[in-house]
Amino acid sequence: MRVPISWLAEYVDLPAGASIDDIHAALVKVGLEEEGSHDFDLSGPIVVGQVLEFVEEPQSNGKTIRWCQVRVAPEGELAADGGADVHGIVCGARNFFIGDKVVVTLPGAVLPGGFAIAARKTYGHLSDGMIASARELGLGDDHDGILRLSTLGLDPEVGTDAIRLLGLDDAAVEVNVTPDRGYAFSIRGIAREYSHSTGAAFRDPVERVSPVVGAGFPVTILDEAPIRGRVGATVFITRVVRNVDPTVPSPAWLIARLKLAGIRSISLVVDITNYVMLEFGQPIHGYDLDALQGGIVVRRATAGETLETLDGQTRALDPEDLVIADDRGAIGLAGVMGGAATEIGSGTTNVLVEAANFDPVSIARTARRHKLPSEASRRFERGVDPLVAEPAAARVVELLETLAGGVADPLGSRHHEHPELGSVLVPFGYVSGLIGVDFTDDEISRSLVEIGATVDETEAGLLVTPPSWRPDLIDKASLAEEVARIVGYDRIPSVLPVAPPGRGLTTTQVTRRRTADVLAAGGLVEVLAYPFVSATQNALFGSPDDTEVPAVRVANPLDSEAALLRTSLLPGLIDIARRNLSRGLTDLALFEIGLVFRPEPGRRYGQDTLPVGAALPSTDDLAGLHDGIPPQPRHVGVLVLGNSVDKQPGQPAVAAGIADVLDVVHLLESALAVALRVDPGRHKSLHPGRTARLFVETASGEVAVGWAGEVLPALTHELDLPRVVGVAELDLDVLMAAAGSTIEVAPISGYPAATQDLSLVVADSVAAGDVERAVAEGAGDLLENIRLVDDYRGAGVPDAAKSLTFALRFRAPDRTLTAAEASGAKLSGAARAAERFSATVRE
Repeated sequence: MRVPISWLAEYVDLPAGASIDDIHAALVKVGLEEEGSHDFDLSGPIVVGQVLEFVEEPQSNGKTIRWCQVRVAPEGELAADGGADVHGIVCGARNFFIGDKVVVTLPGAVLPGGFAIAARKTYGHLSDGMIASARELGLGDDHDGILRLSTLGLDPEVGTDAIRLLGLDDAAVEVNVTPDRGYAFSIRGIAREYSHSTGAAFRDPVERVSPVVGAGFPVTILDEAPIRGRVGATVFITRVVRNVDPTVPSPAWLIARLKLAGIRSISLVVDITNYVMLEFGQPIHGYDLDALQGGIVVRRATAGETLETLDGQTRALDPEDLVIADDRGAIGLAGVMGGAATEIGSGTTNVLVEAANFDPVSIARTARRHKLPSEASRRFERGVDPLVAEPAAARVVELLETLAGGVADPLGSRHHEHPELGSVLVPFGYVSGLIGVDFTDDEISRSLVEIGATVDETEAGLLVTPPSWRPDLIDKASLAEEVARIVGYDRIPSVLPVAPPGRGLTTTQVTRRRTADVLAAGGLVEVLAYPFVSATQNALFGSPDDTEVPAVRVANPLDSEAALLRTSLLPGLIDIARRNLSRGLTDLALFEIGLVFRPEPGRRYGQDTLPVGAALPSTDDLAGLHDGIPPQPRHVGVLVLGNSVDKQPGQPAVAAGIADVLDVVHLLESALAVALRVDPGRHKSLHPGRTARLFVETASGEVAVGWAGEVLPALTHELDLPRVVGVAELDLDVLMAAAGSTIEVAPISGYPAATQDLSLVVADSVAAGDVERAVAEGAGDLLENIRLVDDYRGAGVPDAAKSLTFALRFRAPDRTLTAAEASGAKLSGAARAAERFSATVRE
């Protein structure tokens, strides 16, 4: 909400010289968040000038300019810039005449956008200033010609300060209005809040007008079947003003205030309705009375009904939409936007003024359904004071009479069936107990009266009736919050809670954090991807084959193309990689730890009815909510691409791939203290022969825990990725369960190690990992480490065979091993490999 300071000062006393910062600080004290400030961003000298004469001069570029003589100060006096009283000015506009009074920006002035004015040579003349348009002054978008002050109904003296004359010296504060405080979407509401904060006298603008009840205009409220038990319109006031002069322009002060408030000037009648909406917080709609056919009916739209709204769009209406209709059909979306058929135009002379109160839920749903937010719907969604409709309509009538020459007509209508707000009992001691501050009974009562509530003292406590503009005050807790706000949040002490002994992070939390820390220390960057993906993305990595994996569809997706919850982390990592590549980051090592959603086939998830917000959910309610949530295992995903080692003197670049991904897998092993078995595998989206299936031993036996490999080159080409992209995804929940709650740390031996190499020849169909495990099993407890260092195929090795060389490290915990002991353990390992895979030792 933008609040022009001069307007605010009409309804609350501002200190002399109060700055924007001062006003913001006062409003922040009562809970209105500061958003910014606005002004016209210009400085003088900018004065009223009068065109004395001009000469039209055609130019070689086809343009005709006017060389003007403009009086900018009373005859014989110095101008505001210290120059002569008549300035020569070159102007390209042709919409003014001799004798017109205009706005002249003299040398030294600065216009919006930092455009400085200076005397300059142009078109063969020294132009000593500029005649300004409304757009150049920041008053509007009109740039077709200069601003003639007569069009604003002004005839000031030459040399008058135009900044003050047009209200361009004003500024506005902007605050964020939360959904529960709709009353603050008005100058009236902000002035009241400033009064609460500072104690300054508040003058309610509603009390300045005298509502007149019109009669005789037919209005029918049809809502026999209210949507979700809520009646669409509870207040509907109409007034008629005749003989409005459509040629009268909006006054400068009105245009300036609307501009500062963020609303452009359209025409006097429309500007008045917008002005009163900002002033009172009551949306107003004006109809061309002569364009109406019959009376007004407030009803729900019928199936197949359409409406052309004021923005020129023809909209298909929904049966839930509340519409304003006449005898021909719908003429407006209630509380959202009017229709083109009854629009106020340049020929409108008789105006029907409407001020109503519509159901917030109905208006919010209609505005979102048609993607049609408006200033009116923003206010109705948050709740409008039902008692302000009649004064607001009277204020519009008053301004139409004063500014547009209209005549109030007794024709009108009044429908007012808004339910009264109920009273709330606030027990003695409740507010102090809830807020944690010792408020006196007088402070509590005075604070509630200050916000407009009626307070009656009973034996049980204070019986409080909230004011009509505060529909959010529905219980004693919200009233206690108002007491804390009005008395001052500074009264609430800052006390840090003492953590109970023995509490802290759970084992699962510690393990997750340790896993992320180890991966980050290993050179990977943690990312966070959106959990919403397309069906195609889920199909790529949801299953290793063409088996369809069920997915949860979002009921109201942000993007219709990504309406499913992810079944794998890899689509999100790929999207992030593509985004980084597009920005020139070609070497990436990413990981994400997050939830995936794996619904059971044929199972429906979600719950049609939710527990009432004000009631504590029962055990059955909680069980139903949990039952409506699909399984959500926590996975860890990895992606590498580009170079793992950059090119440098004496070192060629080393491309990242499956080996780097498996290194990350080994980091996970160390972080979680688990042993993973790596086997060859096949996955439809991963490269054959460069894909690994990962297994871990659990209490119930060995289970598959994930995949590692390189993405298919055809798929990387389709996704605009480098040819080699390494990925891995593991079920972190299963890994943490396999790790257990404690990690055993082996002591470091003080005895030296014995190292030997072992080369075995096996069939090339035998997996190196299987041979490695057989050797380790046969070598026994003396084997401390085994690592594959070579895979050779060629001369000296039979066809369809390969030579695998392992580096072995032996160590005993209590003695120095002899060469014979180490050799014996090595040969025992070779024997086990020979027994299982017919392996022979290569000499």
